Amino acid sequence: MNYRRMGRSGLKLSTFSIGSWATYGLDVPDDNARACLIAAYEAGVNFFDNAEAYGQGKAEDVVGRVLKDLPRTDLVISSKVFWGGDGPNDTGLSRKHVTEACHAALRRLQTDYLDLYFCHRPDPDTPVDETVRAMHTLVMQGKVLYWGTSEWPAQRIREAHEVAARLGLTPPSVEQPQYNLFWRKRVEEEYAPLYKDFGMGTTTWSPLASGVLTGKYNEEIPAGTRLASEGYSWLQSSVTKARIHAVRALEPIARELGCTLGQLALAWCARNPHVSTVITGATRPQQVKENLAALDVIGKIDDALARRIEAATAAAQSKTGED
Repeated sequence: MNYRRMGRSGLKLSTFSIGSWATYGLDVPDDNARACLIAAYEAGVNFFDNAEAYGQGKAEDVVGRVLKDLPRTDLVISSKVFWGGDGPNDTGLSRKHVTEACHAALRRLQTDYLDLYFCHRPDPDTPVDETVRAMHTLVMQGKVLYWGTSEWPAQRIREAHEVAARLGLTPPSVEQPQYNLFWRKRVEEEYAPLYKDFGMGTTTWSPLASGVLTGKYNEEIPAGTRLASEGYSWLQSSVTKARIHAVRALEPIARELGCTLGQLALAWCARNPHVSTVITGATRPQQVKENLAALDVIGKIDDALARRIEAATAAAQSKTGED
C-alpha cells in the first residue's frame, strides 16, 4: 500500500480506502463486513469512512465492533454529519446537531476521537460561522482531529476558511466529493483554487460510478446488485446509453493493461495528484483484493493513455451534464 498526505496536512491516508455506504449494517451480513474490513486493514488500508446517515447509524455500529479490536494508531476513522433523524434539530449543521452527532458517532464507532469529521452537505439554514465554531470546539476538546466538508460548493468552502482565519478558528482541511470518469468538473476545475490557496485534500467517493464503470450493467441491471436493491432505484438513472457506450469503449484499454474495467477506473482516479484517497466499497473480501489490485495499474497509465481513457468517456460526460 502507498500513502499520501491529505493536502498540506501531515495526515497520511492509504491510496485506496474503504467506506460503509450502502453496505454494512444493511444487507451485508456482519461476518462479511468484518472479513472485508480486516482484509482491507491487513492489506494496508488505514482510512475507514463512515457517516451517521449510513444505515441510520447501523453501519457505524458494525464498523465500530470490528475496528475496536485493531490498534487505534493504525486507523484513520471518519464520520459525517447532516442527516441524523426526524426531529427539527436532528439534521443540518447547527452547533447542537454537529455536537450531538459527533458524540453519537463516537459511541457507535467505539472510539474516543474521530480522525476526520465531515459536514456531509452544505446547510442553507445554518450560518457558516456557527458550523465552523462548532467544529473548532470539537477539535479543541480532542474529539475531532481534522474536519472537512462533503459536496460543498467551492465558494462556501472558501467562506469557511475566511471565517476561520478572521476568528482564529480551525479551518476545514479536506473535502469529500464524488469523482469518477463521468463526474470530473468539481474536483478538476471548481476546487482547483482551493488546493492552491488552502492546501485542501480530497477523499473521493463513487470511483466506479455506482458500479457502472465495472461493466456489470452493460446488458441489464442484475438482481442482487445495488441498483436493483430497494431504496437505491434512484441510482438507475446513472445507467445511460452514453455511459454504457463509454464503458464498452474502455474494454480494449483494460485488456491492454491486463486489468479489469473496475481496476482501470480506480487507478485513473488515484492518478490525480489532488486525490488524497479513493474510497472503495466491498461486500466480500475478494472484492477488497480486486479493488486493491488497482495499485499496480496506476503507474501504467501515462499521459497518452490517460487521454485515450478520457476521450472514451467524453461523450458520456457531455450528454449527462455531470462532468
